[in-house]
Amino acid sequence: MLGEFIFPVASFADESLNKTLTNGKLDFSAHYRFEHVDDNTASDTADASTIRTTLGYNTSKFHHFNARLLLQDVRDIFVDDFNDGTARNNVKTNHAVVVDPSDTAFIESYISFDGIAKTTFKAGRQIITYRNDPFHRFLGSVPWRQNWQNHDAFSIQNKSISDTIINYAYSWNINRIFSDRAIGVRANFDSNSHFFNIKYSGLSHASLETYAYLQDFENSTANSLEIYGARFDGKRPLSDKLKAIYSLEYATEWDYGDNILNVDEDYFQGELGVKLKPNEIIQAVLLKFNYELLGGDGIASFQTPLGTNHAYQGWADRFLTTPVDGIEDYYITIAAKILGARFIVSYHNINSNNQSYDYGSEIDFQFTKTFMKHYIFGLKYAAYNADRNLTNITNNGATSGVANNVSKFWVWVQMKF
Repeated sequence: MLGEFIFPVASFADESLNKTLTNGKLDFSAHYRFEHVDDNTASDTADASTIRTTLGYNTSKFHHFNARLLLQDVRDIFVDDFNDGTARNNVKTNHAVVVDPSDTAFIESYISFDGIAKTTFKAGRQIITYRNDPFHRFLGSVPWRQNWQNHDAFSIQNKSISDTIINYAYSWNINRIFSDRAIGVRANFDSNSHFFNIKYSGLSHASLETYAYLQDFENSTANSLEIYGARFDGKRPLSDKLKAIYSLEYATEWDYGDNILNVDEDYFQGELGVKLKPNEIIQAVLLKFNYELLGGDGIASFQTPLGTNHAYQGWADRFLTTPVDGIEDYYITIAAKILGARFIVSYHNINSNNQSYDYGSEIDFQFTKTFMKHYIFGLKYAAYNADRNLTNITNNGATSGVANNVSKFWVWVQMKF
């Protein structure tokens, strides 16, 4: 009698689990890109022709559990005249750097659980970021590169408080964009890090964010840093077609863990702009002015080793690591959507925080067009013009990136389903 009772329950459980595994959602993407780099710090230019493909699967829920797998493959095709940045013996070090090494890896492989009201838990490989792509100032996936940064981590998100999102994550390993083929710390950060982020959106024309990122890396103690900060971000209608945008942000950074440096630096960001919707042809125009400060005292500076730094200080990527004299970046951005095509132009005037000398200036341009919802064509150009003043050369070195010109050009096509 007992056996007759157990058997159908077990069969029902097996059937439900089978449906969970087979009734999920599949996703696919392919991103081909050609990149040309002319860098005065390298003997030869770089030409990189790479394709990134991903295949993902989300199971349906089984007793509030579900799983996510996302496999990523990056290959160079047609042309591979570039230094992939991995520091392996066989890399083409005479060429300029393009950090898109060939590799195949899971960038997501986690189990999630949402059986507690308004709370989601994740355990396993996952992407951790708390801001919209690509503006991941402190925590990001670096989505501009073909290999994306990800974490082996445990995370919690809670929405129990009205208009509030509370996030916490513990990361024990960070897989970097150089791939696991890279040498040493380029491959991964051996991490013992805690990330806290709280957002409140209950204000009528603004949102508030506060955060604490405690980054402890056993194999990269110079990047072991604790960051505490807050951000005020808002939009306010001025008319039916005109809207003001504004933001203020402040953060402070100290040495953390086994970091032997004495780090005590500040970060500040301010933004003011307008968005306009003129007509059906020119569908949107954005004009904004930004100021960004990353402090530096000549010995240590404010660093963002986990950020999507390509989105800041210009797309030529001269300032992925903050110079010891810090950064003051004044820039203007004009963006427009015309007949469905998107245009962006920006200009940066970049200076040091310590000693107040010029690093250089940069002009950036981007064009993208989406077709049939699933396809994107893009063009992008960035040119950094270094100011070779005596202080810049003396403090940073005559062969350093910040003291030398670089230009980059990209063309890409993407499909996503």
